[in-house]
Amino acid sequence: MNILILGSGGREHALAWAVLQNPKCDKLIVAPGNGGIGQIAQCAAIDAEDAGQVLQLVSDEAIDFVIVGPEAPLAAGISDALRDAGILTFGPSKAAAELEASKSFTKMICDASGAPTAGYARFTEATPAKDYIRQQGAPIVVKADGLAEGKGVIVAMEEGEALAAIDDMFGGAFGGAGAEVVIEEFLEGEEASFFILSDGKTALPVGTAQDHKRAFDGDEGPNTGGMGAYSPAPVMTDAIVQKTMDEIINPSLAEMAKRGTPFQGVLFAGLMIKDGQPKLIEYNVRFGDPECQCLMLRLGAQALDLMLASAEGRLDEIAVNWADDHALTVVMAAEGYPGSYKKGTEIKGLDALPETSSEMCFHAGTKREDGKFLATGGRVIALTARGTSLKEAHSKAYAMVDGVDWPEGFNRTDIGWRAL
Repeated sequence: MNILILGSGGREHALAWAVLQNPKCDKLIVAPGNGGIGQIAQCAAIDAEDAGQVLQLVSDEAIDFVIVGPEAPLAAGISDALRDAGILTFGPSKAAAELEASKSFTKMICDASGAPTAGYARFTEATPAKDYIRQQGAPIVVKADGLAEGKGVIVAMEEGEALAAIDDMFGGAFGGAGAEVVIEEFLEGEEASFFILSDGKTALPVGTAQDHKRAFDGDEGPNTGGMGAYSPAPVMTDAIVQKTMDEIINPSLAEMAKRGTPFQGVLFAGLMIKDGQPKLIEYNVRFGDPECQCLMLRLGAQALDLMLASAEGRLDEIAVNWADDHALTVVMAAEGYPGSYKKGTEIKGLDALPETSSEMCFHAGTKREDGKFLATGGRVIALTARGTSLKEAHSKAYAMVDGVDWPEGFNRTDIGWRAL
């Protein structure tokens, strides 16, 4: 079959790699793709959020199946446009994508379904938001309601930091995403990422992971989109997975269906676990990045079968075949990220890195120019490895990091520290 993946990041490179392992894939196009993706698949320079351009590409290339990678095209309604045109699509409708596009909406779903989550309040003006912070005290969490590329969450350990976050959000630091703000209680415990596929009726767990949001070693520095991850997450025991399905996932999906907006695609639950009790931090409606890189390396060819079953409404017929293995990914980012950073610097050594079923360099922000790989983004590459133990995966991933010659880049040296 002819397959199109929409997106340009490390997540989409990992999805493309996994799809190509499956013999069902005859032709793969990634739009718009990046420098690394272009080494394994055809890239198409279109706007993934423009339904007209996407539908034209689907028609021109006789595409049978579309996988929507990032959240922005989903929030823009690309899945709806594709399904209306009769194209088999993996990814939720615009209405269902509100689970990520609006944190207020997610809170309403939690309230209606009884899913345990942090206490919260919503604000559209700075003064009452600041009054609430002063009343509650710190630590406290301030979130931009809309999509902010994983950076619209401020975990404020001091009151002043929370008040400054309110000024930033209502001052336009996150654009329209900060027009409404959700302020939450600070949850203590261990954080984990939990991924399920849904076809609107059946929910199937497909993996767990833990990522590292802070920029620097020791979980210091500003929040980022993610500086590394590992899978599986040790904290996600069978008992906690079942509790999460029973108390959070299934009630949320039932509430979505009840509202006439059944969820189809991947649902990524960010959880906080304390004393064996999971609470929902937030939902995302796509695979996490960099968690996806770990999951795809572990899932391999079956990833396509699982996504097809989700899109075709037959998840009740399929199971996930997990190997007893571990994966770990280390993100290399441009110096200065998540603040301002330089673009166009050359990354050397990538062509010499191993490309096997257990070691891959997934590109997020690169382009290929005159035979060179140049950095074009903040998070640029993700060195990902699989092993029989987390320690082995860790060693292999960091051996790949050592093979990269990029003075203008940086990475954390402690990915996986909690589990190791």
